[in-house]
Amino acid sequence: MSQQNLEALDVGTIREAFPILQREFNGEQLVYLDNAATTQTPDPVIDAMSDYYREYNANVHRGIHHLSQEASIAYEEAHDRVAEFIGASGGREEIVFTKNTTEAENLVAYAWGLNELGPGDEIVLTEMEHHASLVTWQQIGKRTGADVKYIRIDDDGRLDMDHAADIITDDTAMVSAVHVSNTLGTVNPVSDLVDIAHDHDALAFIDGAQAVPNRPVDVDAIDADFYAFSGHKMAGPTGIGVLYGKQAILEAMQPYLYGGDMITKVTYEESTWNDLPWKFEAGTPQIAEAVGLVAAIDYLEDIGMDRIEAHEEELARYAYEQLAADPDIEIYGPEPGPDRGGLVGFNLTGVHAHDLASIMNDHAVAIRAGDHCTQPLHDKLGVAASARASFYIYNTKAEIDELVSAIDDARQLFA
Repeated sequence: MSQQNLEALDVGTIREAFPILQREFNGEQLVYLDNAATTQTPDPVIDAMSDYYREYNANVHRGIHHLSQEASIAYEEAHDRVAEFIGASGGREEIVFTKNTTEAENLVAYAWGLNELGPGDEIVLTEMEHHASLVTWQQIGKRTGADVKYIRIDDDGRLDMDHAADIITDDTAMVSAVHVSNTLGTVNPVSDLVDIAHDHDALAFIDGAQAVPNRPVDVDAIDADFYAFSGHKMAGPTGIGVLYGKQAILEAMQPYLYGGDMITKVTYEESTWNDLPWKFEAGTPQIAEAVGLVAAIDYLEDIGMDRIEAHEEELARYAYEQLAADPDIEIYGPEPGPDRGGLVGFNLTGVHAHDLASIMNDHAVAIRAGDHCTQPLHDKLGVAASARASFYIYNTKAEIDELVSAIDDARQLFA
């Protein structure tokens, strides 16, 4: 079904599930446009986590009593629900809960990279990588002697796939790429990147932090060896992320953290590891957060991921058009379309992004300003920082109009 034929979201009803959106500052209602950093949390997610703490708060895999059994079932079934949501046919064994996408990157980098990489190996990233990927693999490269290379982006903020085909070689061991850029909004052809990596017997890690919240994702179809995302960017709680990994690869990897629950047998001399995914989930896990993540998935799927994608694309197109009409505004990333996600990064001539965000805040408009954990990309763009407006299921075109109006006030203040 084309996005043009999808039923529009009932944003008014959706907003009723997010009481925080009714907050006012200086007599003006909050306009929250910082969703690429963290989305707001709806009542069903808050209620699910509250029910856990009120009714069956206990540690998992450790108790015979009723509360522990109920908590264990909820926690284990959360893995099943996540697997179903992202199309991981291998089930719970392929779903590891982490704190966030960053920890998922580090888990693979340390548990796989330190053991598998060495001098002569290559790690290929993109020039638009988030620091979670770039810094992690950069440092693993330094520790192992592996070289780190970067796929260029073109002037429109898209990946140069010809360069990707050249730079990924038989020496490449890992290709790590963002699915959707948190700075440019670019939706990358990740399946094509994975295919190139696999043609050279390299593994592929896809950072889906900006993709899973707002579009259908099928990890089996993408065929990535690893895929990661965070709960707090998809109407879920902070403190929980997901690492998907192909079962055979996870089985071969050594644990990243050690301690309780990730073991099968321990003596004073030796230890053996638990089954997947528990082998990578040491200590007391994020039980309430897992319950909240399931509630968020249920909530989003009730709305419809295709409809969410269409809504974000429409808002991004409208924002792009409104901002592009201003000759004093420079926008980064591709023009609106299927390869641009629901955010717009920009700068206003003569106004630092931090000053612009401060003025937006005076109007109760929340945007992001800075390098968005993509300092090398900003260096390539020739700017120290940028402003970013990012959208989600509860945002409206009227809120984008509020953003544009506040930008006009900033222009007059700095004129």
